[in-house]
Amino acid sequence: MTSPQDTSDTENPQPSEAASEEPGEAQGRGFGTVGRPFAKTPFHHGFYAGLGLLTVYVLYLSLEAVLNLVIIIVVAAFLAIGLNPLVTRLERWGMRRGAAVATVVLAGALILCGGVAAIIPAIVTEGGQFIEAVPDLVNNLYRQEWVRSLDGQIGILTEVSDYFKNIDAGTVFTAAGGLLSVLGVVFGTLFDGVIVLLLSVYLLVSFDRLTAGFYRMLPANRRQRARALGDEILAKVGGYTVGALGIGAIAGMSSLVFMIVAGVPYAYVLAFVVAVLDLIPQIGATLGAVVVTLVALTVSPWVAVATAVFFLVYQQVENWLVYPWVMRRSVKVSDLAAILAILLGAGLMGVVGALLAVPTVAAVQLLVREIYIPRQDSR
Repeated sequence: MTSPQDTSDTENPQPSEAASEEPGEAQGRGFGTVGRPFAKTPFHHGFYAGLGLLTVYVLYLSLEAVLNLVIIIVVAAFLAIGLNPLVTRLERWGMRRGAAVATVVLAGALILCGGVAAIIPAIVTEGGQFIEAVPDLVNNLYRQEWVRSLDGQIGILTEVSDYFKNIDAGTVFTAAGGLLSVLGVVFGTLFDGVIVLLLSVYLLVSFDRLTAGFYRMLPANRRQRARALGDEILAKVGGYTVGALGIGAIAGMSSLVFMIVAGVPYAYVLAFVVAVLDLIPQIGATLGAVVVTLVALTVSPWVAVATAVFFLVYQQVENWLVYPWVMRRSVKVSDLAAILAILLGAGLMGVVGALLAVPTVAAVQLLVREIYIPRQDSR
């Protein structure tokens, strides 16, 4: 028999807290019931899209502000990756990592200092001779028939002479400001070079630790394959660095032989300039050709024409034969892929893009061959 209390409980059951809440609502704790979420209007979507665009723009400005630092890090990483095989070989011979890095760095410094010491006497001698010979070079240039004919038609030498006669204080201050800007660029470049060298040494010392830390961020079941692919990519980048240095050396030696045969003055200095500029893919040889041709113009127009023809032919040989051949042997990238990659990289990112183009293509080819194609074949 049921008691009245039981009957009242049965007839008027107390709803539970969960049952009393409607879908999308929650019972507030002394502050009323929580309502449904606001409807997503077009204003909300536009606001979120605006926040996304603003975030992307801020990231773009941040990247633009630190672009110089990014370039320094990339160059230092290239040097470190290029020297790492030598450090690894010394480690296999029983040396510790720090001692191996110190040996490689000291050997590179000795080679660089030896090369500079060998070329400095010629630079100093030829530089002094050049300063002393500037008046005679100008006179010889003016005595040439084609220069006088050009001056008679255009009057360029007269305008230059009048310009120097009419120099005032304002012009001097303007030139001084330009000189200070040039000095600032020079000192900034030297500072960046020192930072690159120091950062390269640090990356060499911490190379194994940095790569191991990167691989540990990957899932455990994929680390072994990722390490194998990553080490192969680093080997290709190192091969590219060594190959680029070799191409620069070939350009310097070739231009040195030509300038000695053609009688172009200051051959050692200009060959060093050509070798350094040739490290820039595609356009480096052109910049060196302009410098050498201008110096050859002080000898005679025919020597200048011969110099321009030599560099024109050499640049074609380097772009279509030497560069692809070296890259094919060191990075194992096809000739067509190397040329197209350099053109595309230079168009997108300038000099940095041209430097990164070939190792990037090598890395992409490796990943496609080892990951994408086997996955497609297994379907």
